[in-house]
Amino acid sequence: MIKLPNRSNRIFLCCLVGLSWFFSTSQVHYQAHIDPRVLKDASEGHKTHFLVVFRQPDTRELKVLPGKTGDAHTEELINNLIATADTTQRDARAYLQKAGIRYTSYWVANAIAVEGDYHLAEILAGFKDVILIEPDRSFSVDLEGEDVNPHDLMGIQAPGTIEYNLTQVHAPDVWARGETGVGIVYAVADTGVYWQHTALINHYRGWDGASPSHAYNWWDAIHSDINGSSNPCGYSVAYPCDDYGHGTHVAGTGVGDDGGVHQIGMAPGARWIACRNMDSGVGRPSTYIECLQFFMAPTDLNGENPNSDLRADVISNSYGCPSSELCVAHSLQIAVENVRAAGIFMSVSAGNNGPNCGTISDPPALEASVFTIGAVDSSNTIAWLSSRGPVNVDGTPLMKPDLVAPGLSINSSLFTDDDDYGYKSGTSMAAPHIAGAVALLWGAFPSLRHDVDATETLLIASAQPLITSQGCGGDGVSQVPNNVYGGGLLNVKAAFDTYWPIQRKYIFPQIYDQD
Repeated sequence: MIKLPNRSNRIFLCCLVGLSWFFSTSQVHYQAHIDPRVLKDASEGHKTHFLVVFRQPDTRELKVLPGKTGDAHTEELINNLIATADTTQRDARAYLQKAGIRYTSYWVANAIAVEGDYHLAEILAGFKDVILIEPDRSFSVDLEGEDVNPHDLMGIQAPGTIEYNLTQVHAPDVWARGETGVGIVYAVADTGVYWQHTALINHYRGWDGASPSHAYNWWDAIHSDINGSSNPCGYSVAYPCDDYGHGTHVAGTGVGDDGGVHQIGMAPGARWIACRNMDSGVGRPSTYIECLQFFMAPTDLNGENPNSDLRADVISNSYGCPSSELCVAHSLQIAVENVRAAGIFMSVSAGNNGPNCGTISDPPALEASVFTIGAVDSSNTIAWLSSRGPVNVDGTPLMKPDLVAPGLSINSSLFTDDDDYGYKSGTSMAAPHIAGAVALLWGAFPSLRHDVDATETLLIASAQPLITSQGCGGDGVSQVPNNVYGGGLLNVKAAFDTYWPIQRKYIFPQIYDQD
């Protein structure tokens, strides 16, 4: 467990000697790059939300070792991140405190989120170790609604005890081996979760069968209005609440099972935790970052006493920061890279901007450090809405998605008091299949747990190859992987069968050494 001082004792640790020149508008001199969008948003005396990004620590040597729970390595990594944030942010925090300006500090990305005018942005850009001032704009996420007539759309029958999509990726075959993801922590970053749904409550880490305990299992990153209207959950809520319905649905696809006729989740033996990063479908980069930080080291309900021993193993991410909203392309890059360094697997929806090529353009799906998932229908044909690669944001094409999974008319839990179920379609519905598959594999194979590189390689190598003639990124008609299907359709049974001999050698090395 990380033993860290409380946030209130970390924030303001030094005096203000040497900072007085910052208070004079005639002496403003800034070294860091200020994104022109910040200056535009703050023109004519307006206040705007922006992120102050500081120098980053080198964490390359602190990656979690494969085959271990990684507690010591993760603690070292997080302590390094926190120490760097405390050192580099110290003077800027002190200035903001003296000026009476509210802010939020993040160590997972070494950044401060603040609201202010043009002059404040210039002042903060002048502090030592500040490398960038970038927008923290609010943006609307195109979240999937409930399908109106899914049976006609998909040609599938009424809901089954085991949903078609789970059979399509062979999850029941892994369950038959006695593996359901027991011992794995599955995290949902979304619109929240209706935790009392019968398909979810018994899989919530904060429920012991008699009473809830939400500390370390839930965090609300929405502390005030973002979308311009009242929120049905409220703000800084101390228990899991879903203000839109999206998070409840994707959580069900990951771990849901009511113990009866609704087997909707990939890894029903895993336990879930959650963080709300959107205000009824409207978020900011800072709210996304806040949830990723919570998953690396969950806190109590006051945001204090972080404990990396309770961190997530796998995160399902069904959201994006649309370029149409002028989001900064790599606004989440630092955070997701540090999450990966901690041995946490991130399954990210590719986006619903298809069918054209080059439409995977929103963070975090465009990052090389996350596993990006497209959507197919029940016949393994790419969904028209599924975004395609390549990612062209940096000038050098990056092949994406990494894999595909079922994403059309997925039946899962809804956020109603009646414990209803319903269908949704989109890449948001596909990503939880991969996250759930990782939970199954890591629960079965301790030697694979937290080895993100090896897990990604295994999933791609065992996938069902799918080809396309669309030619995105110059793909040939027989090329696999490609920029439409990636490495192909998830096959978790094939992944299990592929790794089983390796796991046996890990457990019984003396037998294999004799061969």
